[in-house]
Amino acid sequence: MPDLVPADTVDPATLHAAFTVAFADYVAGPFALGLSQWPHFLARQGVTLPLSRVRLSSDGRPRAFALVAERPQPRRWRLATMGAVPAARGQGDAPVLLQDLAARARAAGQCGLELEVFAQNPRAVRLYERQGFMRLADLHGHDAPPLGGTSAAPPPAMARADALAWLQAAEDDGLDLPLQLGARVLATADGWTAWQQGSALLVHGEGPDGRRLIRSLVDKSPTQADAETLSRALRAAYPAQAITMPPLLPDALGGRALQRAGFTRQPMHQWWMHCALP
Repeated sequence: MPDLVPADTVDPATLHAAFTVAFADYVAGPFALGLSQWPHFLARQGVTLPLSRVRLSSDGRPRAFALVAERPQPRRWRLATMGAVPAARGQGDAPVLLQDLAARARAAGQCGLELEVFAQNPRAVRLYERQGFMRLADLHGHDAPPLGGTSAAPPPAMARADALAWLQAAEDDGLDLPLQLGARVLATADGWTAWQQGSALLVHGEGPDGRRLIRSLVDKSPTQADAETLSRALRAAYPAQAITMPPLLPDALGGRALQRAGFTRQPMHQWWMHCALP
């Protein structure tokens, strides 16, 4: 019987190698991640290795894994990523990992579990639904082409500590954010700028292939008027750059503002799924 062990007891290079082969045929495209980038990836995902589990084969090699992040407010554990090496697929590791995760979270007093999954991955969606996960919201990515013209003066930058405090206060007040839009993950990253206006905060920085990356966009108002203003200001301040937002943004938090500001939805999107733990 394969063993489940805490992920922090597995050699990091060995776990990284298992992750690499597991995601070589990922539905969103091959996920290339060097070993030197592995700690940064785990930090961006908020992963807590002692809470995460790896299922080992009889020879002690990883065959499947579930990497887990804590969410103190609300009390949920997040399945940051789960995968299996090709030779182990279809052998029941995923349900075992999910059932173990739910049992440990319940014993730890958590109120639920959460995860993100691409809607275009129906096999994974069915797996999670069978384990009690329900769709909470769609998470869309957005793109805008270069606006062209002369750069406009940007809004004043918000101090890093103030931006993180703004996001944390929003969560403490009950605003439910995908983990990667919140203060905990942004605190692990450098090279970003935050703009705040009224009920909205926009965080951006340099992204892949010369594009500008929106790391977070949150508007506490249902009108999203301030988020729209900030989104338009971003395009005007960087008119030579295309701008992209990963598929992490619910329409209710800022997605509608981006669309009004000239962004288009990416073809692939994720589902934010929750599983309540009585």
